Amino acid sequence: MNLLNSDDFWQFACTLYAKPGQQNTLLALQNQQGKNVNLCLLLYYLDSLNLSINTAQLSLLQKVVSEFDTLALQPLRATRSYLKANQNTISDYATIRAELLSTELKLEKQQQHMLIEAVNEFELVKHTEPNNIELYVKAT
Repeated sequence: MNLLNSDDFWQFACTLYAKPGQQNTLLALQNQQGKNVNLCLLLYYLDSLNLSINTAQLSLLQKVVSEFDTLALQPLRATRSYLKANQNTISDYATIRAELLSTELKLEKQQQHMLIEAVNEFELVKHTEPNNIELYVKAT
């Protein structure tokens, strides 16, 4: 099988995320169920390519995102949230917010690259109707 390309995945993810309702759905999975949005997007991407992963591979992907989430993305999101709640007391809030959003986007893209590198080590199975996202949503 050809290796998956992180730039293609990024484009797919941006397109899917921009569709009406998708952002809310993905953020609900993140905020209410503790799911990783980039992993969700990857699973939708694999579904679109008719590729299926198994529970062991899903577990490995969860490990790939876990440390990066904990040490890079979650603290940045917490900082943005804190600043937003206190924006009236922060000089140049708009500029700081824009720079943090830009940094977060770069980190999201890096995490997607990490996921693609991991998936490219897997032996993926062609499947006419994969449902990788369901496997993840049902996982604890």
